[in-house]
Amino acid sequence: MADSSMKAVGWARSFPVSGGVRAGRCWAREHLESLGWTESAPETTDDVLLTVSELITNAHVHARSSAQVVLTWDNRCLHVSVHDSGGSGMPTPRAPDTVSTGGRGLALVDALADHWHTHAQQHGKTITACFTPSGGDG
Repeated sequence: MADSSMKAVGWARSFPVSGGVRAGRCWAREHLESLGWTESAPETTDDVLLTVSELITNAHVHARSSAQVVLTWDNRCLHVSVHDSGGSGMPTPRAPDTVSTGGRGLALVDALADHWHTHAQQHGKTITACFTPSGGDG
């Protein structure tokens, strides 16, 4: 008899430069609700939603690109991947200063996610952050 328990689930959507950040956050929240995280792991939910906002914003502002967002839950970690198709070079966190109004997005991702990484692709790059829900399971 085959094991019928969920092994992994994922969702993907593209968010255009105009209006994509709010729409991306709402879309991600719906999927976190379907996993039960908004009730069982509200702090982790907030961390994921802020990360989605920051990474979509980075794709729009720095790469001048739409953002392709993929959420994948593998029963251990929620992988939040955001791909942009523009911009050159790999993103790196900047040292914070007291003057700039921006430049803290990757520092926030670094503080919120359990771990994250970037990888270059033929067109653009993808940033993936991993989140384990509070309490160890979703």
